[in-house]
Amino acid sequence: MVELITKKISAASARAHTRKGKQNSGLKLPYGMYKTISIVVVMALLAFGYQAIQPPPPKICGSSDGPPVTAPRVKLSDGRHLAYKEHGVPKEEAKYKIVYIHGFDSFRLNPMPLSQELAEELGIYMVSFDRAGYGESDPNPKRTDKSTALDVEQLADHLDLGPKFYVIGFSMGGQATWGCLKYIPHRLAGAALIAPVVNYWWPGFPAKLAKEGYSLQRVQDQWALRVSHYAPFLTYWWNTQKWFPASSVVARVIEIFSKQDLELIPRLLSGDRTQIRQQGESVSLFSDMNVGFGGYTFDPMDLENPFSNNEGRVHLWHGDEDLLVQVCLQRYIAEKLPWVQYHELAGAGHLFPFADGMSDAIIKSLVLGEKQE
Repeated sequence: MVELITKKISAASARAHTRKGKQNSGLKLPYGMYKTISIVVVMALLAFGYQAIQPPPPKICGSSDGPPVTAPRVKLSDGRHLAYKEHGVPKEEAKYKIVYIHGFDSFRLNPMPLSQELAEELGIYMVSFDRAGYGESDPNPKRTDKSTALDVEQLADHLDLGPKFYVIGFSMGGQATWGCLKYIPHRLAGAALIAPVVNYWWPGFPAKLAKEGYSLQRVQDQWALRVSHYAPFLTYWWNTQKWFPASSVVARVIEIFSKQDLELIPRLLSGDRTQIRQQGESVSLFSDMNVGFGGYTFDPMDLENPFSNNEGRVHLWHGDEDLLVQVCLQRYIAEKLPWVQYHELAGAGHLFPFADGMSDAIIKSLVLGEKQE
């Protein structure tokens, strides 16, 4: 009897042990399977992240799915097109010929105003154009601070502006004007930089001054500029995601403007502005940010006077209440480059060239050499 009980217990124990063994073996995966699953998960996350940071393809003007071409355009040596708009007197009758370079989030139809009275009085012709990716100009995937200067030169040649012409650049277009002074100085009769955007990482700035100017930016703009400088491949994602505040300039936050700017904004917003971003923000706004605050091919503070024989003039205009580009940085540039004629306007914000009579004063100062304060 004892022996029989012992055998039954042993059989039950064996069956339980067998079931337990089977259960354990059913939950255990081979080491190689864990490794494969981990790799697949990581690859899926990377693929998702890659897709999230990729901008949509641009809608090229004139393509089957893009906006129509409505402006006159010139074809550049690399096959791209630049759209332009002419102002003032016919160029065949002009004594002074000016190429105007627009700013951030703008286009050829929104230039600094040139009064017809001044144009006719002095014989002024001005052409504004859409910078690469804006309006109806083709994007430039290889865009740099040099390429815009070369675009200006080719535009002038296509329009037969002659061996020399003037350049006026506003805001981000002002930064591009430094590029003209660097790469095509032999083509310039003179240049005016109006509230030009600065790159806080230009090595010519003392570290303390650059930090001071940078800290005066809104916190969300400090982060947006960091991304454009250190991780330009994330600029599109950073400014379109919903977790953190994007660039206040891209978002058109009204608080970034001065008192004078708020009075002038309606003048800039008049007319149809839908063309500005129509080909895609990635090839216009965000390309601008990456070039303006990313890597640089030169430092403007290293430039030499392109008009050492006084055959031309370089003017820099800035408002002391500009909340977008800090005046302390422009003052330093003017000190480093004594051949630049610096004009600082009391009470003026970033948009001062659109104030009554201001643009005519800037143009007269450029072409006639008149001192305007």
